[in-house]
Amino acid sequence: MRYKILTVDDSKTVRIIVKKAFKTYDCEIIEASNGVEGLATAAKEAPDVILLDVTMPVMDGVEMLTKLKSDPALKAIPVIMLTAEGGRDNVLKIAKIGVRDYMVKPFREEVLVEKVGRIIDLKPLSEGPVKAKSILDAASILIVEDKPAIVQQIQDGLKHTPWKIHGVNTTGEAIDFCSRGQPDLVVISLTLPEEAAFTLFRLIRTNVKTKYTPIFGLVVKTEMQAQQQAQQVGFTSIITKPIDIAELESKISKAMNLDTSQRYFSIDKDIFLMRLPEVTNQLVVNEVLGYLKPKMSEAVDGGLCRAVIDLHEVKRLDMVVIKLLFQAMQHCRELALQFALVGNAQLVSECKGFEDTKGWQFFDSVEEAKASLSRSTPVAAGV
Repeated sequence: MRYKILTVDDSKTVRIIVKKAFKTYDCEIIEASNGVEGLATAAKEAPDVILLDVTMPVMDGVEMLTKLKSDPALKAIPVIMLTAEGGRDNVLKIAKIGVRDYMVKPFREEVLVEKVGRIIDLKPLSEGPVKAKSILDAASILIVEDKPAIVQQIQDGLKHTPWKIHGVNTTGEAIDFCSRGQPDLVVISLTLPEEAAFTLFRLIRTNVKTKYTPIFGLVVKTEMQAQQQAQQVGFTSIITKPIDIAELESKISKAMNLDTSQRYFSIDKDIFLMRLPEVTNQLVVNEVLGYLKPKMSEAVDGGLCRAVIDLHEVKRLDMVVIKLLFQAMQHCRELALQFALVGNAQLVSECKGFEDTKGWQFFDSVEEAKASLSRSTPVAAGV
């Protein structure tokens, strides 16, 4: 449901400021220039929040508020009063009529958004602050951990990514960081003193800008009570120590909803290229399988008819990898994609030890495989 915010103010400038403040959020701003228009608009649009100026012609804010609260159909609508500095006492006097909050002009946009965000669930628009969409995009990750060695371990482990890993020691530093720039993801040590991790979690969640930011809890694997508490309060995921960097990277990618297909799939001129990393474990295989058929179908739909499956970095051939390759080759056959395999001496040797793979043939390089495919009949497994 898209929320409606009604701003009632005789100043067009103020109404423009209100619209600007909420332009990156999924809500509709409705305008009225005085209390009469405001009442009529409220009855017609049924807004979720009303921003009401005190001093206006025709009908001022106090009179509109009084009529609003006497109407059974409108009295439940939350109202935030806007007033000049000199009208502060007046707002406090009429608070008993039923205002939810008030603001003194001139006000800061972020304060207005924060106050409204306490009343309705403001969600950022997709066209708001640019977020990473691909595994190749830059992103900001905040680590709140009082043990520098852990922060260093994460920074070193993820240095191959385009992500910027920021480490802070305390919740105060974390709050300051979030106020200066919105992180894409936050990792909080659950062993910070005096349950500071859970206090910080609540503060991040009550801030409109970081309300939907993924938050991971970091804790020793055996600390089950802390893990359960974190899950109960709503942490996005739990990372256990000792840290498995590959698992951490995968969970971050999933939490940020990143497209990781570019790790494994690309188009090289007129060739569809599938490339597996050195460590192709079950985690990687699951990720590849999620993209495999759609990416191959997309390539064929784009006019490609040849594929290279590059395994030259893979150090070990096991049943997990073999099953993935069988599925990849089966998809190629179903889509009429000619394909060739690229491997290394270790893989060639290991393939001879399996009945189902001993007949597989590998090229030494992608260039050799491409050259073979450019000829009419490639030498490849199953072709």
